Amino acid sequence: MNIAVVAETAPAKSLIPVIEKLDDNIISLTHSEGAMKLLSPYSSDILSIGEGRRNTTVKRSDLTIGRLVLKDTYRTYNALKHRDVDLVLTCGNAGDVRKGISAAKQLGIPKIHMEQDIYNPIEMIAYADLITVPNSSAQKALKKMYGIYNTVNIKGYPQAEYVSRVPIMEPETIYKHYKMDDFYILFLGGDTRTSDIPKIIQEVQMLDKTILIIPYRFEAKSISKFITRKNVYVIDGYVDLISLMNASQGVIYCAGMGVTIEVGALSVPAVKLLGFHTEHASNDLAQSLGIDVISAYDIQYAVSHMRRPHGSRLIKNGCKASFKVAELTRDMSMFDQTTGGMKSLKLIWNQRKKYR
Repeated sequence: MNIAVVAETAPAKSLIPVIEKLDDNIISLTHSEGAMKLLSPYSSDILSIGEGRRNTTVKRSDLTIGRLVLKDTYRTYNALKHRDVDLVLTCGNAGDVRKGISAAKQLGIPKIHMEQDIYNPIEMIAYADLITVPNSSAQKALKKMYGIYNTVNIKGYPQAEYVSRVPIMEPETIYKHYKMDDFYILFLGGDTRTSDIPKIIQEVQMLDKTILIIPYRFEAKSISKFITRKNVYVIDGYVDLISLMNASQGVIYCAGMGVTIEVGALSVPAVKLLGFHTEHASNDLAQSLGIDVISAYDIQYAVSHMRRPHGSRLIKNGCKASFKVAELTRDMSMFDQTTGGMKSLKLIWNQRKKYR
């Protein structure tokens, strides 16, 4: 069977434990350089379906964004059409998922989507044939909020399994590379507003710590202009984030589910900044792991009291969850595959408006 996986960097880490349990031919589609590196060893073919939409201080018009999305969706359609794909597997809530499900819908290809953020899913999951969720609360919420019933509770996060056994560089190697051995990570991910960055940097600089900033979806130059003291550095380009976080004294992050799972599975001291998604499944998961969810104004106090999350059960459940998804790719027939359709899409669209 030919299975196409569509995801960017963090969701790719959820897909890898599933792919490893399959004997199928894997074709990977992404716009992310990081996802390409991660998925390449598992793929017979890896294809670019556009460019990442890195955040900048210049806001693009809706017309420009719409044109780029349509262009990339057409590329995804052609990639699937010419490779005799039997199943599309997606994960995450970014544009890659939208393109993958849209193209597969047009081609009549079965679709399984792995959903982790019930508060802000991508609207096109309304047309996925099956949607996996990490717990029963998420399953109930999808029904109540969006009228989506074609869900399967896999009871965990496969990405935790990935983190638990991915090769991690020795801390000494990291220390030698960065010429320092006592630093904290500030990760600015998809939950970060551009307008919040100056305040976050200001508060972080008040810590008497060496800080390495990972801008992820932001251009390095849009971050570095706010730095006003020594020993605060912006790391540009792709980094081995898991190894870097593992070697750090602690992680301050304004991001979603991916980084929450990673710091939980690593049991590295962490605090999570409350981003523009005030309701987010990653906030719920962080608190259940013992990670404080705070505002930028509380950074100093929270960092001085940060503790290691308890992630052993997270890893155990993640292993079971990846087996469940692998089984679903072989037999979807035992579950209801009635999609939510346009009604669910509109409900999700209205929910996502809160975060624009």
